Amino acid sequence: MRRLFTLALVGLLVAVAGLAAYLSTWDIPAPTAHIEKIIPNERLPR
Repeated sequence: MRRLFTLALVGLLVAVAGLAAYLSTWDIPAPTAHIEKIIPNERLPR
């Protein structure tokens, strides 16, 4: 039973390390959507 727990713990640590490596090298693209919002004059400082 102890060997199974150790094996599961090592597998979990390898999975977490792999996920961390994947997220650190992932090239997330910048958003490209054009957003146009109308701000009323009353909300602008004078």
